[in-house]
Amino acid sequence: MSAVIQFNDVCKLYGSEVALAGVSFEVPPGTVFALLGENGAGKTTAIRIMLGLSNADHGRSTVLGMDSETYGERIRRRVGYVAERPTLYDWMTVREIGWFASGFYPDGYLTRYLQQVGQFELPLNRKMKAMSKGQRAKVSLALALAHDPELMILDEPTSGLDALVRREFLESMVDRAAAGKTVLLSSHQIVEVERVADIVAIIRKGKLMTLQRLDELKGRIREVTVTLGDETDTAMPPALAELNGRLLSRRQRGRQWQALVDGMPEGLETSLRQQAGVHAVEIRAPSLEEIFVAYMERSEGTQDPNAREVTP
Repeated sequence: MSAVIQFNDVCKLYGSEVALAGVSFEVPPGTVFALLGENGAGKTTAIRIMLGLSNADHGRSTVLGMDSETYGERIRRRVGYVAERPTLYDWMTVREIGWFASGFYPDGYLTRYLQQVGQFELPLNRKMKAMSKGQRAKVSLALALAHDPELMILDEPTSGLDALVRREFLESMVDRAAAGKTVLLSSHQIVEVERVADIVAIIRKGKLMTLQRLDELKGRIREVTVTLGDETDTAMPPALAELNGRLLSRRQRGRQWQALVDGMPEGLETSLRQQAGVHAVEIRAPSLEEIFVAYMERSEGTQDPNAREVTP
């Protein structure tokens, strides 16, 4: 099947500030695709271009086979979208805003919206202006889910939700992917993303640093910790220093070196243990958060040479 979202060499400038610099990726159907980056990395800009809310300066975006710039309104009708700061009419009640939105969708929308609102335990007659941030977030999620879209685009969707609701909502996104629907999730909550994502794209200052399936990314990267004996100098052990291009990060703490290695060479652990002055070697699988931090600390503009194109 063709990709649900295609981003081809997309660039976007705001004055002299680069928001996106030649970003390309594809989102296969039936996946949870996580777009990760620090605040200001370009995640929201990418989403706005997908939805036709902003035009790229260069490159092309297509969603559900439609050009974003040409068919933005049609795309927004077919996609479930939750913005980081959703706009809700303050004078409307929970029930009224669902009735209002139902006019833009086929029959059955209001019924499904009310069912979702009931699951969130929201008061139907309370006005938006009287609701907490978390309650407003739940209303936005209910509105986005009510037409059962084939694609959900979520920009920091769990902001303001309590821990239990966040967990249940994210698990429901996994269920949607298992049913063949697609979810694009933009977030800086790395621990949450790690539980649900199939594919991870990491953006830093408008540049795509890596794009990989999460299981492959975590399967290749290892944290290597080498502790040196008191009688040796504190230089990085040669067997580790020789990896250079495979090191995502390196850090020295006293007589200990810590490095994230992308693609462990066979025999590296044995080689390290045999080097003079090495007291101990520990190897473990890092978390997605640790991998993310390593990419954020890389030299600006240094992309992952081992990143693999993920295609449908």
